[in-house]
Amino acid sequence: STMNNSISLFITICLCLTTTTNAFVSLQGQPAFFSCSNRISSTKAPSAFDRRRILVGMESDFASAMPEKPQLSLKERLVKSSEEFVENIRGNLGEGVEEPPELIALEKAYKEDKVDTEKLSILIYELMIEAGMLYDRDPDTGTMTPTGFSDIENMLDVPEVKAEFQYLYRYGMNLISTGVAKVDAIKEVVKSRLISRTGLTPEKFDEWLGY
Repeated sequence: STMNNSISLFITICLCLTTTTNAFVSLQGQPAFFSCSNRISSTKAPSAFDRRRILVGMESDFASAMPEKPQLSLKERLVKSSEEFVENIRGNLGEGVEEPPELIALEKAYKEDKVDTEKLSILIYELMIEAGMLYDRDPDTGTMTPTGFSDIENMLDVPEVKAEFQYLYRYGMNLISTGVAKVDAIKEVVKSRLISRTGLTPEKFDEWLGY
């Protein structure tokens, strides 16, 4: 399996925030990896897991007459997605595989009434990165085990590695462009959890990803 397998089940977190856009933030004075204007934003097609969560219609006349469910706020949607994300990872970790500390941090945060949406969004993002970087997911069983992609600096030419970084980088940029999280917060996550793993400078990181 590849690192991409560990992210594909979690695309609904993107959907709960907003739809993606081709508009990226241009920031004067920011490092190159936040000032590109020609990026193409995209998301993966929802997996079977995700499609089951998308309401596509009602076939029953009785069901159509039922009162509509109350709309959830952004924070409520984030809390719900956080709970499901934590449960999914925890329930699929292989025997003896330790939980990442980012899972504990997210679980603690969404249980706090005063946590804000930006904090939840960043914690989800951090857990998404670590889930993608640290584990492989078996495509048949869903079991998550430590990844074989450990020496990333020497695997930058592997297409699966590059695709994983592109996906996670775009997700962070979308959090900025939609106003869910501030530039400085996402910049720190990208630098510490993505760029640092490659051994590249921010400028070379952008170049590597084709921006």
